[in-house]
Amino acid sequence: MNEKRIELSTPLDSEIVKSLKTGDMVYISGTIYTARDAAHKKLCELIDAGEPMPFDFRGAVVFYAGPCPAKPGRPIGSVGPTTSGRMDLYSPKLIENGLRFMIGKGLRGEEVTKAIIEYNGVYFAAIGGAAALMARRVISSEIVAFEELGTEAVRRLVVKDMPVIVAIDSKGNDIYK
Repeated sequence: MNEKRIELSTPLDSEIVKSLKTGDMVYISGTIYTARDAAHKKLCELIDAGEPMPFDFRGAVVFYAGPCPAKPGRPIGSVGPTTSGRMDLYSPKLIENGLRFMIGKGLRGEEVTKAIIEYNGVYFAAIGGAAALMARRVISSEIVAFEELGTEAVRRLVVKDMPVIVAIDSKGNDIYK
């Protein structure tokens, strides 16, 4: 793993992420969005129906997480990554339609990796089992779509120095292989 500290602010710039390499440690600050498989399905249904997305995909980062309810005085409860493979059915379509940057944990399928390469994206891995620590990086949280999904609703989070590792870079190099 790269020992250099790389700090990025959202929205992410496609040119900057070209310099990221598998294994780089990155600290993300700014606005990110949570979305799990139920939300991914709904986002793809919006695309198929020609409807607008609930947030602008350009430069956006999606964190595969379903946060726990917030404790009093906190913006969010524990918020750790969910298994990314659960989004693989939907991710290529979302990537094709502008989403380039994702945070999760675990392996990605071949179609997702191909889409990441074709559209100059990056898949970041968050550390599983550190959900309480990740929550401390969240400054604010608000539901922006699909409230009926409960913990799987799309949320806008403002984060400060969220630690992630480049798992698949824009050239398709994969830390899991």
